[in-house]
Amino acid sequence: MTLLKIRSTLFRFAVILSASSIEKSDRLSVKSTFTVMAASAAAASRTLHATELYVPIKPTQWPIVYTDQYNINAFGMQNLHPFDAGKWGRVFQMLKEAGMLSEADVVTPKEASSQDLLFVHTQKYLDNLTWSSVVARITEVLPVALVPNFILQRILLKPLRYQTGGTILAAKLAVERGWAINIGGGFHHAHGEDGGGFCVYADITLAIRFLMASNPKIQKAMIIDLDAHQGNGHERDFLNDNSVYILDVYNGAIYPRDLKAKAAIKKRANCLHHTKDDEYLEKVKRTIEEALKEFKPDIIVYNAGTDILLGDPLGRLDITAEGIIKRDEIVFSKVRAKNIPIVMVTSGGYTMETARIIANSILNLKEKKLISKGSGHSIKDTFPPEGNEESYIPPFKEVDAHPVKELLEPEKTTKKKQSEL
Repeated sequence: MTLLKIRSTLFRFAVILSASSIEKSDRLSVKSTFTVMAASAAAASRTLHATELYVPIKPTQWPIVYTDQYNINAFGMQNLHPFDAGKWGRVFQMLKEAGMLSEADVVTPKEASSQDLLFVHTQKYLDNLTWSSVVARITEVLPVALVPNFILQRILLKPLRYQTGGTILAAKLAVERGWAINIGGGFHHAHGEDGGGFCVYADITLAIRFLMASNPKIQKAMIIDLDAHQGNGHERDFLNDNSVYILDVYNGAIYPRDLKAKAAIKKRANCLHHTKDDEYLEKVKRTIEEALKEFKPDIIVYNAGTDILLGDPLGRLDITAEGIIKRDEIVFSKVRAKNIPIVMVTSGGYTMETARIIANSILNLKEKKLISKGSGHSIKDTFPPEGNEESYIPPFKEVDAHPVKELLEPEKTTKKKQSEL
C-alpha cells in the first residue's frame, strides 16, 4: 500500500471517528429542559472553590489580560481551519508597537484547571476531551483525530484553557476597574456538556458563574453577543435563568441555527447575508438601548466577534473595518454611560485582517476616553450625562486622524476556508 493510500485510509478513519462523536453529541443534546434548569439552579447555588485564577492587578497595569500562551502552533494543523490561531499575539504586538502598552502593562492569566472547569462543565465532558476524535469534531479539524491526545492537550487545549482563565480573570478586573479586555476567549458555542465551532471551554458562562459565586454584589449579568454566529453555548447554559439577560445580534442563516438555545435570548436581532454598516449599527444601537432599559445588570460580558467583517468566509456579513470599530465604540459608550462594568472578549474572526481591526478598536476606545488605565469605574469626569452620549462622540470619520493610523494599516491576506467546513 502506497503512502498516499495509507494517508487516505487514516483520514477516512478520522472522519468516521468524528461522525461517531457527532452522533453521541446529538444524543446528549436532547436532554430535557428540566435537566438544564436543575443544573443551572445547582450552579447558581454552588460555593466557589479555592482558585488561582483571580490574580491581583497592579495600579500601573491596564485591565487587559494576555499571555503568549494563548497562541496555537499545532504543527501547521491550525491552518486547516480558517480561524487565525495566532491573532491574539498579533493584537498584543500591534498595541505594543502603537505605544499603548508593554508586557509589564498587561495582566498575565493562569491556566484554568480541571477544578475550575468543573464549576460549569460536567466531568463526562472533560473526560470526553481525552479522546482526539472528540477534539477533532469540536475544533472542526478532522486530522486532529489522528494526533495522540497528550499532544493535543499541550499544543491545542492548553492555550484554550489559558484563554478561559483569562476571561474569568478579566471579568473580575472589570468589576474592580469598570472595564477589562481579554485579548482572547469568547468561546460562545461551548456549554457545560459539549463544545463546537472551535469552542471547547465555556469561558463566558464560567466568568459569570465565578463572579456570582465570589462576589455578593454581582447578582445579575448581561451578555451582549455581537459575533456573526448565534451564541448557543452560553444560551444553553442560561436557559430559564432570569439572572442572566442575553442580547444576540447574528446571522441566523449560518451555523449553529440552534432553536433550543434561541429560547434563552431576551433581545435578538437577525442579520441577513451581506448586511451593511448602516443597518447593522442601527440594530446594535437600538437593541442595546432597549436591553439596558429592560434589565439592570451588575456586569456585562461583551462578545466582540469580528467575523462580521466584509469578506469573512463564515460570517457572511458585509461590515467594514470602520463599522466594527464604531460598533465597539457604541457598546462601550452605552454601557459605560450607565456605569456598568464591562468585560470584552474577542471571539470569532476568520481573516488575517481581524487582529489589526481589534487593535485599532482598542486604540479608538482609548482615544475616545472610553477606557483608561486608572482604577475605579466612575467615568463622570470623562463622559457626558446619560442621554447626551452622541454629542460626546465625534463622527467616525475623525478616527482616521488617529496618530497610529499609518502604523496599523489593514492587512490584505485572507485565510482560505477549509473545504470540509
